[in-house]
Amino acid sequence: MLSLVLPRRLLALDGMARRSAAVAGRNVAALRTAYWLVLLGGLLEPVLYLFSIGVGVGALVGEIPLPGGRMVGYAEFVAPAMLASSAMSGALTETTFNFFGKMKFMRLYEGMLATPVRPIEIALGELSWAMLRGSLYSAAFLVIMVAMDLTTPLRALTAFPASVLVGFAFGALGMTVSTLIRGWQDFDMISAGMFVLFLFSGTFIPPTAYPDVLRWIVEVTPLYRSVDLIRGISLGSLGFVQLLDVLYLLAMLVAGLFVAGRRMERLLCR
Repeated sequence: MLSLVLPRRLLALDGMARRSAAVAGRNVAALRTAYWLVLLGGLLEPVLYLFSIGVGVGALVGEIPLPGGRMVGYAEFVAPAMLASSAMSGALTETTFNFFGKMKFMRLYEGMLATPVRPIEIALGELSWAMLRGSLYSAAFLVIMVAMDLTTPLRALTAFPASVLVGFAFGALGMTVSTLIRGWQDFDMISAGMFVLFLFSGTFIPPTAYPDVLRWIVEVTPLYRSVDLIRGISLGSLGFVQLLDVLYLLAMLVAGLFVAGRRMERLLCR
């Protein structure tokens, strides 16, 4: 009996993977020249922040202490945070603005559901596409970090899958949010939330600089956990805390996909 059940489950997983890949492939096929300008803009933003604040302001700040007392250059401190923030903003942009437009206005997913594709497979396909975009940002930014001697090539290779995990987690969150918002006006709140996270997630200063109450709030935010993970890898200061960061982001990914899939079933299959 077990020998019959396992092949069926494997076939079901294979079918799910193929249909999800088809959804992602649709986005690749729909690429236009202008879209590459959007991709370029998404890469330039963290690079400009790195040069203006990490290098420019860093010349005034000098070195900054890590929790263990180790001193690092300000650009080294800021660069991993820019990478995490880029992974967050790229994933959220793709899975909120674009996802919402396809679902609510283009009615693209209603046509897909007339095929064997299921809502959870649409969610997986769109998330995969968002991560393809985010991975391009991360890889290019890591090359810049290595070229500026802000990390080593080996650490950059390790930081890449971490940045992909960050993008997946925020992408799943973005799709969940997209199924809950009512209209385009709600995107103002999403943009404001992203900006607050960007400023107050240990991006430019350690959370120990804040009062204790605010520090604890900062340390439970998803972007701070992402920054802490990538900063630990980039600076070679890995510890047990980074394992907790990974578990936090995995839980966020699973919960986001589950809620997004269920919400899409209610919205599209009623």
